[in-house]
Amino acid sequence: MITPAFDLSQDPEYLILSIRVPYTRTSEFDLFIEGTDFKFYAKPYFLRLTLPGRIVEDGREKAIFDIDKGLFTLRVPKETAGEHFEGLQMLTSLLAPKGSRSAKPLVEDISADCSESVGDDEEDDEEEIDWQVEQEVYTESSEEELRALQKYGFGNQRAGVFARLQEELSDVIDVKNPEGTTVAERRQTRLEAEASAFSPDHYLADLFEDDEIKRLLKFRPWWAKLSPSTDQEGEAAVSFTDDEKEQLRKFTNRSYLLDKTSRYQVWLSLVDILLAYSYEVRSTEGEYNVESPWTIRKLSGTLCWLETYSSLQEVLVSFGRRVLCYPLYRHFAMVSAAVSDTAVILQSGKACVLKCLLDIHRVFRQNDPAYILNDLYITDYCIWIQRVKSKKVTALAATLQKAPLLKKDVELELEELEEAATMVAEEEEGQGASKSAPIPCSDSSSASTDSSDSSDESEESEAEGQGFIESNKGGGGGGGGGETFKDNPLQPQPTAAASPIPQESTVTFLSAGRKVEALPSASEGSRQLIQELGERVAEELRISQDLHSSYKAERNCSRPSSAATKTEEASGGSSSNGTFLEPSPRRNPLLIVQTQEDLDESDIIS
Repeated sequence: MITPAFDLSQDPEYLILSIRVPYTRTSEFDLFIEGTDFKFYAKPYFLRLTLPGRIVEDGREKAIFDIDKGLFTLRVPKETAGEHFEGLQMLTSLLAPKGSRSAKPLVEDISADCSESVGDDEEDDEEEIDWQVEQEVYTESSEEELRALQKYGFGNQRAGVFARLQEELSDVIDVKNPEGTTVAERRQTRLEAEASAFSPDHYLADLFEDDEIKRLLKFRPWWAKLSPSTDQEGEAAVSFTDDEKEQLRKFTNRSYLLDKTSRYQVWLSLVDILLAYSYEVRSTEGEYNVESPWTIRKLSGTLCWLETYSSLQEVLVSFGRRVLCYPLYRHFAMVSAAVSDTAVILQSGKACVLKCLLDIHRVFRQNDPAYILNDLYITDYCIWIQRVKSKKVTALAATLQKAPLLKKDVELELEELEEAATMVAEEEEGQGASKSAPIPCSDSSSASTDSSDSSDESEESEAEGQGFIESNKGGGGGGGGGETFKDNPLQPQPTAAASPIPQESTVTFLSAGRKVEALPSASEGSRQLIQELGERVAEELRISQDLHSSYKAERNCSRPSSAATKTEEASGGSSSNGTFLEPSPRRNPLLIVQTQEDLDESDIIS
């Protein structure tokens, strides 16, 4: 609690108390009057006085509060009219708690006679705990001390406000020591806090799961529904509620002496506050909640960090960073929508701006402790905006519409983050598609595989038949048989398009074997050697051919178990020795070509 500055005076019938309580809520004052006890409470201030005379609460008491000065004046009737209260200037003694003011010795000698009674009455004689709050007399800061403090508030015209309120208002602003922190230090600390608060996971979640964002972007706030004004050309017709009119009547009309720099900073801070307000209205669809005061002041660097900007681009970058770091919906499209909404508000004229400021004032007024921001900024803005020229407001709107804000400007590496996330998403989709593909082939695939196998088998049969015909012809005429055997291995044979293994190689070796048998005068060793070699090569080619058929079926699709069984049966039927070591699936380059010696021997025999 804070002990406020106070002063007491009197007349014959009343005791007059003047209590200075700046930046407090006018709707919450508590008074307690009983005899010589007087207690006053207005958060965060508390005052307790022990008066030299008795006062009474009988309905004649009267209180006045000056909002501009923050001065609370109370007139309380004396219990005895005409009584003079002495020592009203002795403020320290008035703050002392009620009770005995004599100093008791710290150690007392208790005789043995009363020791037993002390044990019995220990609870009765125990000293009561003094629950009274300790108070100190408030001392005003000198002008020299105030000049040394940093300035903030509307037009940087306030100083020393948080020197005594920092403990109670730590939830309002993020600056730890606003009185001793320069503008550059505040900005550096703000940027570091934003960089620490930025969550890539939250941002990417809102980026890829944007159904709620799309719905909010379609929302039309109240300023988008305004009709053009008939009185002011180019402005919108704005009507105020009775509560807003009552609040306007409570404001004190005053003028502000601002230099050029301060005036420029006031305009930029106004844009910053309106941006935060526009985001809040869109994100809640015009229905405020308990988080609305927090959201507005958190998104505004002016309200949260007492920031002063030097350009409109700085305002946009600061707002964009804070939207991507703190609220519920952290999407860059919400930043762009808030900028467009603020431009519409400014384009609608100063009456629309005033209505927005009154709305913010009401939200802060109903929240504890955000009401302090009304005294520092919003109330002054509500009074000041009524005296500015309309053309300046519309000119600011035109400038805001042309101001660019890109993702790279906020310096949070959004583009790199999105690119990396997109690549990961595409890779996961590709893996998911491959994993979701069925292992067994469809009926059509199986049919095509079986048909291709059957076509290969038919081609082999046709080639084998062709080989038998040529072999018979060779057996009838020796010279013709030699020419056929000589030309066929070097001439390309018609094979399946996808098959890398020649389909007629096996037939060629069989034909060669039969031709050797048809040679009556060939040596027995040469005939046996050629026949054994032909059988081995044919066996190798059959194995390679079976493996190729299996490989081709697996490449088209994962073969069903029935197709695999068929292949195994075909392989088992075509091979004579049963199980073989698995050969390489590459093309077997071994071919038997008739040499010149064989031809000469054949000619001699014939």
